[in-house]
Amino acid sequence: MANPPRTPESMSFGQEVRRRRKRARITQDELAERLNVVRSYISQIETGATQCRADFAARIDVALDTGDEVQSAWREFIEPLQEEKYPTFFANFPRAEQNATMIRAYEQSWVYGLFQTKAYASVLLRDENELAGRMERQTVLERERPPLVCVVMSEAVLYTLVGSSEVMREQLEYLIEVSQRDRIHIQIAPFRFYRGVRGAFHIATQQDRKEVTYAANALGGETTSDPVRIAQVSEAFATLQAQSLNELDSRALIRKVIDERWT
Repeated sequence: MANPPRTPESMSFGQEVRRRRKRARITQDELAERLNVVRSYISQIETGATQCRADFAARIDVALDTGDEVQSAWREFIEPLQEEKYPTFFANFPRAEQNATMIRAYEQSWVYGLFQTKAYASVLLRDENELAGRMERQTVLERERPPLVCVVMSEAVLYTLVGSSEVMREQLEYLIEVSQRDRIHIQIAPFRFYRGVRGAFHIATQQDRKEVTYAANALGGETTSDPVRIAQVSEAFATLQAQSLNELDSRALIRKVIDERWT
């Protein structure tokens, strides 16, 4: 997906970030490492070639120990532009995801995005901006009060080679690690037919209990808050949870696949 063009606002914001990074006496490589992104993404922000989100500006403040200076600059220069780095069909869901109190998701083919390692995501997402966006989304798990996250993944996800055996081993080890965190629940759905389940989907529940769902399809996906559609995917998720392995058995299966397939 093409980057939005440089604007006076994005370049001004980039200069503010660069000034504060220089003041902190760290390199772009060092800042990128602290933020778990590629160095070129920092360079693109500083030159105004791309526009980060508000939560990433907050992470820059933490990394540079600048209070809320970068966030203030973001609100002044970037917020009015209202640009999104996501496809139109996905544009509203990341915002709902970041504000969610509960996230439910089912994945058929790949590890759930918020749980992907950078190496795994790098194979799926060849565009650096998309990769940076994927890593930014994961910061929702680092909030002081993170959302409750309940994820069911098909057993096929564990066996689908993405990148290399090393990438898969690291990814599945990370799944075991993240599955032991508070407010994160991971279940594996064994190979079988699940009535009412037609594809991957995510559901984000907001503080006011309103819900937004993103469902993948052949044309990319659909984001909606239609009550009928929400009811359909909620019922499908309940079916998946009831018929999937429990958390302990899911963790044991992941370990078994690591040892037998990816070692």
